[in-house]
Amino acid sequence: MSTLPILRLGTVKEVAGFQEHVHSLGLNIPCDGELLRGSDSPLRGPLARGGIKIGNRIAVHPMEGWDGAADGNPSEHTIHRWKNFGRSGGKLIWGGEAVAVSHEGRANPNQLVIARHTREGLVGLRKALVEEHRRTTGSDEGLFIGLQLTHSGRYCRPNAHDRPEPRILYHHPILDGKLRLPRDYPILTDGEIRAIIEEFHRAARMAIELGFDFVDIKHCHGYLGHEFLSAHTREGQYGGSFENRTRFLREVVQGIRSISAGLAIGVRLSAFDTVPFRPDPSQTANGKLGPGIPESHDNLIPYRWGFGVNSLHPTEANLTETIRFLSLLEELEIRLVNITAGSPYYNPHIQRPALYPPSDGYQPPEDPLVGVALQMKVTRELKQRFPNLIIVGTAYSYLQDFLPNVAQAAVREEWTDLVGLGRMVLTYPEILWDATEGNEIQHKRVCRTFSDCTTAPRKGLPSGCYPLDSYYKSSELAERLKVAKAKR
Repeated sequence: MSTLPILRLGTVKEVAGFQEHVHSLGLNIPCDGELLRGSDSPLRGPLARGGIKIGNRIAVHPMEGWDGAADGNPSEHTIHRWKNFGRSGGKLIWGGEAVAVSHEGRANPNQLVIARHTREGLVGLRKALVEEHRRTTGSDEGLFIGLQLTHSGRYCRPNAHDRPEPRILYHHPILDGKLRLPRDYPILTDGEIRAIIEEFHRAARMAIELGFDFVDIKHCHGYLGHEFLSAHTREGQYGGSFENRTRFLREVVQGIRSISAGLAIGVRLSAFDTVPFRPDPSQTANGKLGPGIPESHDNLIPYRWGFGVNSLHPTEANLTETIRFLSLLEELEIRLVNITAGSPYYNPHIQRPALYPPSDGYQPPEDPLVGVALQMKVTRELKQRFPNLIIVGTAYSYLQDFLPNVAQAAVREEWTDLVGLGRMVLTYPEILWDATEGNEIQHKRVCRTFSDCTTAPRKGLPSGCYPLDSYYKSSELAERLKVAKAKR
């Protein structure tokens, strides 16, 4: 873990300076010196594979806003974000955001839910996105919109922000403690799992009725689908062997295919993970978080509670089962794969590299570019092994002003098929569209990873860019966030 000061990317003014800094860190991040325009840009090239047609190489990640109504319908804040998704110019909209398949499966009491009473609201969101996309690009040709279906599992909080109601698959020796779960806390039964699978089937049927082109069966960030992959210690049909740990996915897919012919399926996957991290207590004082360090795990070797983890050295990745999982996706004829890592709940520095931590996080234990480079490296390796899959890359927002240069190079050199945007979409959704149009980059709108978009939800407020987006910056929500942060 590095203890050297981390260079703020906002102070780097030229591409050559960025390239030199990356080299000084010993990292491999491709970066083009010149941005190409229009049809000459790799980012504007269409993609067609396996019956799926996408108009360019810009994607929008699912961006949950914690801003829906108590009944699971979208609010005006939700509409604001979805308009940003359309304004990005991206032709692949990966789910808009995580939408719970049931009230019980919500990650917070303001998460969207797909149900009969939310049909009109979800249709309205899609319509607002498409209209904004047409204004930006002139056409919705090649626009491919999905809905990320989720059950939050261990991180369910359906009724109150401060009341966890976990639905766990197994007892985790570290995460159980973080959630203060007693040893006899119940795990989901096989019967309860089958009922959740039926909820995914119902949700997928509704998604195609509402006009969505695909659904994402979420397997990332510590939520239920992801926890299945690490259920090595669970007994029964849904734990232990790789076949059992992927049974949930296979049964969800089988049911969707039987009732929703023509609906494409994607998977957002945490391709690797580490043990949970915590702030270093020796450097945490006066309300200031210390750098992240791994939770104690010497007595947990071999580590049996992760996926894509080296069981003997669980702060390191091991892609053996990740590769096996992508082979399974090919067998299931699932072509859309969005690669991410870790979890925002227990190791955010590998999941969402940032210079400034969220309120429940820790100071970065390394230059965030290390996390960017690692995600790009893993995505590249998986893309090379699975050329027929449509791969979306993650972790680009931390690149800030140099995001377009790296994105162009990554697609041109075939490190990824599409570049996915997350936090950047909250403040400057058009950044890649501007770059490929030849427009000057609006540096004052570039995300600086202040992490208020994560801290706000942790405080029970909607997610958004409070420092840079005037919609939030000038709202009463900003004052409430300021007060909540002062109470840390």
